[in-house]
Amino acid sequence: MRVPRIFTATPLPTSTPVSQKLLFELTGSPVNHVVNVLRMKMGENLILFDGSGGQWQAQIIAIYRNSVHTKLLNFSPCNKESPLQIHLGQCISRGERMDYAIRKAVEMGVTEITPLFSERCEVKLNRERQHKKLQHWQQLIISACEQCERNYIPKIHFPCTMESWIHSCDEQLKLVLCHRSDKTLMQQSCYPDSVAVLTGPEGGLSDAEIAMAKKQAFETITLGPRVLRTETAPLGAIAVLQYLWGDWNNNRIKK
Repeated sequence: MRVPRIFTATPLPTSTPVSQKLLFELTGSPVNHVVNVLRMKMGENLILFDGSGGQWQAQIIAIYRNSVHTKLLNFSPCNKESPLQIHLGQCISRGERMDYAIRKAVEMGVTEITPLFSERCEVKLNRERQHKKLQHWQQLIISACEQCERNYIPKIHFPCTMESWIHSCDEQLKLVLCHRSDKTLMQQSCYPDSVAVLTGPEGGLSDAEIAMAKKQAFETITLGPRVLRTETAPLGAIAVLQYLWGDWNNNRIKK
């Protein structure tokens, strides 16, 4: 049976106790997840991580209304991060599409995500709703990390315009997904440590936006002859990037 992984915003100890086991109190939303969702009991084991790297094997020793007390058993410096830093600029889409893209991008190893407003973006959010959406997306990222065993939490930035984002990117390789391009990722001759990937909304990026990105040293690339949905395209791109230069590449892992 798989041991549940729980993220805690409260910092965990950074080293293994030598002579005695440490106690750690879970509070806030993790308590509801442990007690009401997972229905865990005293004596059961779980894994705790705080997003700063590494994880603790722990055991529940007491359950209260607003807290769960655990005993920290063993620390593991387990690191499942890719050597390739990937910053995804994802134009905001409607409904579950944006949520899906964020969750799966985290599973695929993306490092940063910036939600973008573009010319054909159909989602309109005022400042208050942007803050609420950001909190929602942050929780999706945490849940994805719990599931895929990442111990670092990818950063999600506050939504901004596509124009603002492309001017701020400083990654070694900058790409814009465009099915009308005839260049593929396999044709890239560089071996970057960081990549920025721009992907459009449901209606795609306009010609003017693509031209704007190219002026900022973004290269247009295609993922093949088929037109991919806004939530599918970034995942295909990230998969190829990990295969070429990330942790799907055995030669890269050994470096």
